[in-house]
Amino acid sequence: MSLAAQDLIPQLAGWVGNLDDVFPGKQVKPYFAQWEVAHILSLIVLGGSSILLNLRLMGVGITDEPTSEVHRNLRGWIWIGVLGMLVTGLMIGSANAERLYTSEAFTAKMVGLVAGIILTFGVTLPTAKADGVMNGGSRVASVAGLAVFALALWVFLSAKLSNPGLWHVITAGALVALYATRKTIRIVYGALLAALVIAQQYVTHVVYKFDDYASLDPANKAFAWAFVALVLGAFTVQAVTSGRAERGGAFVRLMALAALLVWVMTAAAGRWLAFA
Repeated sequence: MSLAAQDLIPQLAGWVGNLDDVFPGKQVKPYFAQWEVAHILSLIVLGGSSILLNLRLMGVGITDEPTSEVHRNLRGWIWIGVLGMLVTGLMIGSANAERLYTSEAFTAKMVGLVAGIILTFGVTLPTAKADGVMNGGSRVASVAGLAVFALALWVFLSAKLSNPGLWHVITAGALVALYATRKTIRIVYGALLAALVIAQQYVTHVVYKFDDYASLDPANKAFAWAFVALVLGAFTVQAVTSGRAERGGAFVRLMALAALLVWVMTAAAGRWLAFA
């Protein structure tokens, strides 16, 4: 089943097909590249701010300042990044509406955007403001945000030709876990991660030929799940053990990881639109 907007809401086909001939799509189209650059810059601002703040909630990164102080310094940039992404996204979307309307990756990006907004403004910002203490409203937002994030991942996983983009999310998670883990956990995790990377390269380049897709596809999928299990396992162990000594607890650290990775997934889905 296709999850592109044209299949989910086919009634909008006529309206979508006319968007690039009316305001603002008609005016944006000649300057599409400039708007695209502004969109990417907004993502960079949002991504950088989100990474710094969520890493602080994980207990790493800018640890010489209280979490509330890091929140005070970064909240404005997060707002700028989100608003910039929304405005520029609407502009370039109006000038390229038909292509987006037929793309499953675009559906994944939009669902991921909703999840990102819920997790950022419902969980990350209020929890960081309270120095890592999560209130009842943030716990509700956590459940809702995780549910929407899971839906976005499922849509992206189902997107034809675009689902390899999930490797960006897995890679980001692997690197964050490598940075966030400590001492023995980092050593064990790093060794297992290196072993998995070597094993995947060996299987996909030596055991199977480069054009043996019938074997390569299931092999790469199996490795993808293995990487996911390793990353989540290592991060969970680190979050639980460090949560005993630091303010915030394991759940806050796991939610910070989700709030970080949701923007990686949203950006990855957007970049893979060209392959839809």
